[in-house]
Amino acid sequence: MCAAACLAALNALGTAQAQALDDVTVVAPRTVSLPSRQILTSVDAIGAERLAGQHFAQSWEVLGLMPGVQLTEFRLGAESGKPSFRAFNGEGYINGVKLLIDGVPSNVNSGNLRHFDMVVPLDLESVEVIKGTNDPRYGLHNIGGNVQLFTRQGGRYSEGRVTVGSWGAREVQLALGREGPRWSQNYALQHQYTEGHRDHGRSEKLAASGKWTFRPNSAWTLGVTARLSQQDAQEAGYLTAAELAADRFQSAARNANDHDDRAMQHLSVRVGHQPTDDLQWSSLLYVNSIDDDRFVTYTGYSGSNAPRQRRHWVEDQSGWIGQLTWRLNERLTLEAGANLEQQANRYQRYFYAFAVPTDFSTPATTSNDANYSLDNVGAYMQGVWKPLPGWKVVPALRMDQFTGHVRYNATGKAASLKDYGWIPQPKLSVVHALNAQANVYANWGKTFQILTGSGSNAYPSTPPASTEPSINTGYELGSRWQWAPQSEARLAWWRQDATDEVANLPSAGVAQQLGATRREGVDLSASATVADHWKLWASQSWQQAKVRGGYALASTSVAGKEVFSTPRYVANVGMAYSGLPGWVLGVQGRAQGSYFIDDLNAQGKHGGHVLFDASVRHALSPTVSVDLQVKNLLNRRHEYVWWDNFFWPSGAYQPMFSPGAPRAVYLSVQVSL
Repeated sequence: MCAAACLAALNALGTAQAQALDDVTVVAPRTVSLPSRQILTSVDAIGAERLAGQHFAQSWEVLGLMPGVQLTEFRLGAESGKPSFRAFNGEGYINGVKLLIDGVPSNVNSGNLRHFDMVVPLDLESVEVIKGTNDPRYGLHNIGGNVQLFTRQGGRYSEGRVTVGSWGAREVQLALGREGPRWSQNYALQHQYTEGHRDHGRSEKLAASGKWTFRPNSAWTLGVTARLSQQDAQEAGYLTAAELAADRFQSAARNANDHDDRAMQHLSVRVGHQPTDDLQWSSLLYVNSIDDDRFVTYTGYSGSNAPRQRRHWVEDQSGWIGQLTWRLNERLTLEAGANLEQQANRYQRYFYAFAVPTDFSTPATTSNDANYSLDNVGAYMQGVWKPLPGWKVVPALRMDQFTGHVRYNATGKAASLKDYGWIPQPKLSVVHALNAQANVYANWGKTFQILTGSGSNAYPSTPPASTEPSINTGYELGSRWQWAPQSEARLAWWRQDATDEVANLPSAGVAQQLGATRREGVDLSASATVADHWKLWASQSWQQAKVRGGYALASTSVAGKEVFSTPRYVANVGMAYSGLPGWVLGVQGRAQGSYFIDDLNAQGKHGGHVLFDASVRHALSPTVSVDLQVKNLLNRRHEYVWWDNFFWPSGAYQPMFSPGAPRAVYLSVQVSL
């Protein structure tokens, strides 16, 4: 078997530094730093056990297992979709989610989460979703919270997973870990191929990573991480309502040349030092890069060149993050951190003449060609104070400042980023333990939105007299309780009020002034283990996002309207049964409500769905298991829908559709040596 041969090669690679250790996975060396679950109040996490046996067409799909997470599923080649939460949507206008991979900031300039697909699912150790405005560790893009991906560190394991499935899907994943007294190394590799559930939907992706950690003694740690990803994918394109009704899995003739080539790289170096049991510092240097070349045809309208575009992003980010944690005594711990980030970006957008299919050889016009920078300096301090038994108070303050410049290559003109000055973000959390099984909490905090991209709204030729960022002020009240061992529930009410919010879409050069907005909702989640063999989980998030002031692109007031593409609820439910020796049976479902697709809420609601997946895992031996997974078990129709008032003439605006996959079956064999 190919997987066994590759595993043998990886075993040989790791043998030089390997020692005879038990098969364990080490998440991280023991530290006194403040883990998210201990200092924050709205944190959800899943580990490798929940991820085992799952097939993910895209790595971001793992967040579909998390409470309260909305998935926006474009399903167009490399531009496949993204997660969001707290009533922010995944349309790309306001990306309210900060992404961190092993602590490294991993959003692109616009806030999109494209670097997510650099992570090999078999290499994932755990995933954390931190919602709300009270995490001071991050500034840019951390508007509604952040997602933390933790990959395997150290341990001793050799694993391979081969998957085949619907539409010619083929995937190989390999993971290797070796750990000795001083050295540890981890490797991961993924090759994925599919023909896609629609015509002209072929995609091929390669992702790989290596991590090397050196611990000369118990006080020092030095680590290096490298990742790369390459994806070449066709795009089936959006369908009109008539085309969807005729054949929902077709790709229109106009889209026959649409495709996307995306390459991403990452390199980071970490140093950690713990001179005493109560003091620790760490330092991280990183470089991220992406080269994304997309050729896309939005509609068949021939009266304008705008529907046919090439969008080419080249972005390089380099940065440093430092952190110091000091436990003064049993009642007080302080943590301080700082970061620097520099971005060197270029965005080119070309329009093409009408042809069927689109001829992307020679552009008719150049819409965008700009080199632009965005530099950030940030710092924070927070403390965990336990004034009385059962009480925990966490005050924090973060400050951020931004500078940048743009040069428009067609004209030679240049401009500077808006001067926001220092952006203060105070925060406060209070937790009270009612007893060993239950607590109540409250938090308050501020986050911010600044304009990104290369447009004049972010880099004005004439600087305004005063510039204020959009400030989100968030509140949350909640309770977490444990009514039995391995059984937990949480109930929370939250609200986020924003000033001067802008629906900013840098790729299209669109910025809509929403003004004041209010997002609020209720989160309810529960999980339980029953009779050792049953694991049950369920969550329901009710949410709403409303504009309190602001205007549509046509200068019509949208006050009182809901923010488009934001469903009123997100839910998931699941169970796993392991009562039969060597077998694990699972069913899980997720649901999202329908949503308005236009800013005036005049075009009705679309996009709601309820989907179920089923899985069976059978251990053939202690080292070999077989997984059968059926996605969209009930074969329900669902689609992503957006209101196209960009690429049709006035009077012909209409919804456009990207249909989701029907029932699909995947068979996997996993070998763990």
